[in-house]
Amino acid sequence: MKRILLFLVIIIFGMTAFGQDMSYYTSEYMRVDGTFAERLGVLEAIQDSQVAATGEFYHEALKFLLLRAPDITRNTEQLDAEKSAVIICQALAADKYTAAALEVWQTAVLFDVTGNANDANAMRAALVTLGQIDAKDFVPHIVQRLNDFNTHNVRNPVQRARNQSAVIGCVSALEALNDISGYRPVFFASIGPYDLAVREIAANALPNIVDDPSEVIINIIQNQDNDPQIKLTVWREMFRTKMPDSSKAKVAAVALDIGWIFQTQNRNFQTLLRELRKGAIDTIRQVGAADDSVYTNLEKSYNNNYINSNPDYDEIMKTLNTLTALRTDQSIELLHKFLRDVNGRRRSGPWGNKERRIFEWLVSCIGVSGTQSVEIRLLLTTIQRNTVYTPQERNMAANALKALGY
Repeated sequence: MKRILLFLVIIIFGMTAFGQDMSYYTSEYMRVDGTFAERLGVLEAIQDSQVAATGEFYHEALKFLLLRAPDITRNTEQLDAEKSAVIICQALAADKYTAAALEVWQTAVLFDVTGNANDANAMRAALVTLGQIDAKDFVPHIVQRLNDFNTHNVRNPVQRARNQSAVIGCVSALEALNDISGYRPVFFASIGPYDLAVREIAANALPNIVDDPSEVIINIIQNQDNDPQIKLTVWREMFRTKMPDSSKAKVAAVALDIGWIFQTQNRNFQTLLRELRKGAIDTIRQVGAADDSVYTNLEKSYNNNYINSNPDYDEIMKTLNTLTALRTDQSIELLHKFLRDVNGRRRSGPWGNKERRIFEWLVSCIGVSGTQSVEIRLLLTTIQRNTVYTPQERNMAANALKALGY
């Protein structure tokens, strides 16, 4: 009852006697003998009045709140202080008051959800405010805090809810601050130990953090501590970014390489790595080869399936299509090499459905490639005239020669 009466007195007296003058509210809020409840009442009165409180006022109010924080001894005082912090932070955010960044971060620390905070509202509000006031100097602090949350799976439902609210605050801040260092922790939040709604908030924030996170994505794919599910997930995130084709080519080269060098006996992981390779191969077809490692790994994708008793024909076909699309000296040389090997198999066996299918694809791709390689022309001419091949197979070689202008 006493608090309600105080609130009414502040409203009436403040609006009639002082109008737009903040001096009355300032003196009431800054009273050394004032309580946390009284200070909260002043802030609420300002909210409900027509007083145009400035960012400077709220900055000073936050400093005073932090100064008086050691006076908190009761749960009710803690709750009033947290409510005051929320009001102040929201006002600073609305005013884009960057000068208050240090005190806002100190507020997040003071009301950290892993401490004695009543709930997560104050910490979350402070973190969101850091993003809104462009507090770029505090990106490393926010990144570290989100990393800490990502690595701890809290089972207690109350603490879990508090943590998740703080995580949302971290994500909001990093999304607004547009710093590449925020991409990694937000990505791991999107696949972290949180409820679906929280993971979706993180996932939706990712494309807005930075246009070209290729360096971070490459690091996550290359990190041996990250399992193939994580590698494949961050690979797919690439397609939601605005990164240029040159960056996509670099990521694709790394993804294809990791798809072959990562060793695992887990069949599910093997399947995921195959998906990673095929996605990388397709991307290389579209954006080009970033470096010569691409050709080494494309050769692996062909050879390792060719000698397999249960080949992935899709990976073979994607590889041949990519080599055809690249139209480089290295890609044409690989197509030539593959055709030589198939020609040797046709003469000495075995020659079954697998070999026949691959022969058809190879000859067709070479015809589309537009190559003027003399070696390939001579090999196709040899195949066209060799009676070990069926008339249909010889006809395929003839059609490829015609497509190449011979």
